[in-house]
Amino acid sequence: MKRFLTLCFLAFALLLLTTSCTPNLNSSSNGNIIVASKDFTEQDILGELLAQQIEATTNLKVDRRPRLGGSFVCHSAITAGKIDAYIEYTGTAFTGILKQKAVNDPKEVYQKLKQAYSQQFNLEVMPSLGFENTFAMIVRGEDARRYNIQTLSEATQYTPQWRGGFGYEFLEREDGFPGLAKAYNLRFAKSPQIMDLGLIYRALVQKQVDMVAGNSTDGQISRLGLVVLKDDKQYFPPYETVPIVRQEILKKYPELRTAIAQLAGKISAEEMRQLNYLVEGELRDIKDVVQEFRKSKGLGVKKNVET
Repeated sequence: MKRFLTLCFLAFALLLLTTSCTPNLNSSSNGNIIVASKDFTEQDILGELLAQQIEATTNLKVDRRPRLGGSFVCHSAITAGKIDAYIEYTGTAFTGILKQKAVNDPKEVYQKLKQAYSQQFNLEVMPSLGFENTFAMIVRGEDARRYNIQTLSEATQYTPQWRGGFGYEFLEREDGFPGLAKAYNLRFAKSPQIMDLGLIYRALVQKQVDMVAGNSTDGQISRLGLVVLKDDKQYFPPYETVPIVRQEILKKYPELRTAIAQLAGKISAEEMRQLNYLVEGELRDIKDVVQEFRKSKGLGVKKNVET
């Protein structure tokens, strides 16, 4: 009976949590298109970029659903028709949503993802925005210049004298440090230090560690003059940023496809780092940051067309 009551309590708590965490799904929409984003800064920026691009190049109105949740929440929402578009990462969709074994070839992942999403979910996987956000092995810029290293393979001759600092998950996941160490024969002076992700860059700059695992588009990389070492053996699967759009809404508003397609290849990893830094480091308003970026890329201005 005690176990039964515990399970009932957990089920009730989960129901409350689900309800409280997804209020945006139930709110009314006054726009033609509902654009959502996941719950972190980069997604805030990309969601706003997608929304502004649609509004600036079509006569469609966009309702925004920022901080909707993770990949599974967004996927459930778009397949249920609660939202119309959001930005996803190919590796996440391929392994997390489709439950496929990781593939290292970006083109193969994209084509398989595009086909499966169309057939299974009636969703369009549109061309990449131009960058990926993946695990990144990062060193101090001064060390990269001193040893003239750009790749992980080149760094392995120096790591036996270095100290590593990684988050707990990266150290424990087979597709994290254990597999990486095997792929590159990566060794450190002693076992890597388990660190809070919020402290890894400070520890690197203060020379408490010499290599850390972060995200390739973290804003602090540029600000602190750090260097992302190239994964030259393509150990990490590709995590390219792609717009996911309901095919039904593309048929209803054909101009939507053209508007979104104009974003293809427009953002580099370095540019995404800078955008993240402007929001997180300089506390700039996301809408202003996106407007300035669109202007710098010549992505157009609001059309003065009667609706």
